[in-house]
Amino acid sequence: MEDENKKFPEGHFVGMWMGIGMAIFSGIGIPLSIALKMPGFIAIGPGIGIAFGLIIGQSIETKHKKEGKIRELTEKEKSTRKKLVYAGIGLLAIGVLAFLAVFFSIV
Repeated sequence: MEDENKKFPEGHFVGMWMGIGMAIFSGIGIPLSIALKMPGFIAIGPGIGIAFGLIIGQSIETKHKKEGKIRELTEKEKSTRKKLVYAGIGLLAIGVLAFLAVFFSIV
């Protein structure tokens, strides 16, 4: 009974299903890259998982929004999401720099 009246923050289902999609489809890339002997296919699984998760999550979120079960983000949630985006961008930059350092030290 309690879950029926619960309101979810905006973006909840999209993020959840993108994570689920990545977890499910990540196992596809490794066997595919081994079978085809092309290491570039390792990243295809998470990419497909994000796409499927985005589609499913957005459809669920739209359904719940029509039912009035989605609420706007609070200021604290907005601030936390902004900080996490900046942290993700920072980690991506560090990863790219580390890749370039390793790549150019090998070549």
